Amino acid sequence: MRNVCAGLNTVGSGSYGRDDVHFLLRAMDIKATDVQEKEHLIQTRQRHYSEMISQEHAPSQPHQNLYRRALAHNAARMATDVQALANALNERCTGSTLALVSFVRAGVPLGVLLRRALLEAGRDARHYGVSIVRDRGIDSVALEAVIKAHGAENIVFVDGWTGKGAISEQLRESLAADSRFAPRPRLVVLADPCGRAWLAASAEDWLIPSGILGATVSGLVSRSIWSPEPGLHGCVMYPHLAGHDVTMSFIHSIETERARLTRPASAQPWTLAQSWALQRRAQNVLDGIAERFSVLNSNRIKPGIAEATRAVMRRVPEQVLVRRRDDQDVQLLMHLSRQANIEVREVGDELGPYRALTVIRSMR
Repeated sequence: MRNVCAGLNTVGSGSYGRDDVHFLLRAMDIKATDVQEKEHLIQTRQRHYSEMISQEHAPSQPHQNLYRRALAHNAARMATDVQALANALNERCTGSTLALVSFVRAGVPLGVLLRRALLEAGRDARHYGVSIVRDRGIDSVALEAVIKAHGAENIVFVDGWTGKGAISEQLRESLAADSRFAPRPRLVVLADPCGRAWLAASAEDWLIPSGILGATVSGLVSRSIWSPEPGLHGCVMYPHLAGHDVTMSFIHSIETERARLTRPASAQPWTLAQSWALQRRAQNVLDGIAERFSVLNSNRIKPGIAEATRAVMRRVPEQVLVRRRDDQDVQLLMHLSRQANIEVREVGDELGPYRALTVIRSMR
């Protein structure tokens, strides 16, 4: 079996264990862009979001406390869902090796956990962190390296969740002309409220604990950065956040819960009817929000608890909508919104499958 990383200058495994994941990303030295300036440049189309990155700060004490509460509340569920997904992959992927290709960053914690569960089932599973960028596509250099080592037929793509399906659609577009992949790529997620994944543990929008932190739960790497130069996509390493790093303690927490499980049922891929129904329901909500807030660019709408929370942390929001203010799973979002003086509206069932949604402010 070929060494995937031969000839590639990568950042390695970050703060994960060496065998947990290999990030097929190169280290970049890039000046941080102020959040307000970044938003202006994105919306005026002077720069693509993937070419810039803002400084990532350590989570505040209230943020860390809410993360710990989310972990205590939802670790058992995540462990159950990880095992259900691993069971399904073990049953449906018959090659000698499974190559898990996780999208940096949200997919990586799930990929680490899936690999460990598959190893327990006696499978040979390898795990790579790879960049995929909306409008730019998947990192072809990284993907080709994995294909050469393991074969396209053994690749399973991993992300944490879907919001409105932009990344799953980008994956389809990236692979559409590649006959080595099926028309519907094997994308695995924990939560798929918009019905765009191949395999999901559920369609429910719930608080995935790793979804509300950034580098400190993802190996101390930044989100991926696109470069027009040939070679791998890049990232920034954040050693200054090492004192706040919960990357491995998060993995150990979920693994502890998974060890307590009796064998759960396997997750099942959506039927076409199920997928279409989920997609229609989600799209109806997004269309309604776009009309209500006069949003012409759908990229300004960030649905789902994790996406809504990350948008408040990294973008310039106009509104935050929640199904219920007293929902325990949106309390970090509420806290961050109060800190940033962002209006939060309770809108009930108007959010359809979502429990939260952030609308990005227009800067044009």
